[in-house]
Amino acid sequence: MAIPRQLPNAITIVRILCAPVFVWMLLADAGADGALRWWAAVLFIVAIATDGIDGYLARRYEIVTDLGKLLDPIADKALTGCAFVCLSILRELPWWITIVVLIREIGITVYRFMVVSDHVLAAAWMGKVKTVAQAVALSLALLPLWTLVGEWIFWVNGVAMTVAVVLTITSGIDYIVTEVRAARAKRQAA
Repeated sequence: MAIPRQLPNAITIVRILCAPVFVWMLLADAGADGALRWWAAVLFIVAIATDGIDGYLARRYEIVTDLGKLLDPIADKALTGCAFVCLSILRELPWWITIVVLIREIGITVYRFMVVSDHVLAAAWMGKVKTVAQAVALSLALLPLWTLVGEWIFWVNGVAMTVAVVLTITSGIDYIVTEVRAARAKRQAA
């Protein structure tokens, strides 16, 4: 079965376009834990979960593109970045966490664009684990589960968010170290 060559990139673009809709729904709920909060959380979960679908299709049908390698992490960062910022706006997440995460995410993205003429910096395994950890932590923070199961879920949310932040910092350091080593090896080979 042949699939259109641009389908994975189209899925990625739809994921990017979901970010402003998610922001509107979450902020329109304004921390009331109503229907919009639930729908915002569901939209986030579906959009972040489709990350695996576009990548799977691209690899499965051998239609991986440099554009896809650039857009896919941007889609992840748009969704997760918006979630971090909105949770901080709603005073459900300390701003320092959001700032640390955004510095790492924006820094790596800017670097990707700086080196794109030389090479495409694809997501490393640690970056993928970080994205999964962020997706889980943010999903737990976005879903108002405390209305169903009680306040003990805040402890689970805190542990998940701590793991996500640690992996965010660690994977950022991993990218830097990997790029410095590659640049050093390239200079030595020249």
